[in-house]
Amino acid sequence: MTAYEAATVSYDSVTTEPWDAPALSDFETDELTEIADHFVVAKGGFPPEKFSDLELPVVDADGELNLEAIRRAYSGGQSVEAIDGMSEGTRAEAKSVLQNLAEEEFSEGLDGETE
Repeated sequence: MTAYEAATVSYDSVTTEPWDAPALSDFETDELTEIADHFVVAKGGFPPEKFSDLELPVVDADGELNLEAIRRAYSGGQSVEAIDGMSEGTRAEAKSVLQNLAEEEFSEGLDGETE
């Protein structure tokens, strides 16, 4: 089983605008420690060895936490559920991070309910 680590993210503001996942070229830095703050999961742990180790982006390159990105990361074809080789404990931790972000910043549950 591949080792993955889940972590919380850093952001400056929040948005509900349409989501477009960031590419490495979208960032003004090539410092992976800073870029990793935009992602919930890293293959091999944080800090990642390379950009492709990062999974589940929820903060864009401008520092905006995105509700649509949180929803996509929580369930669906590109979600935490779709990452092969992740332990159930790490999967649960990542889902908890996503749920907390949705509830705290958008007052929204990820199973369709609102607070």
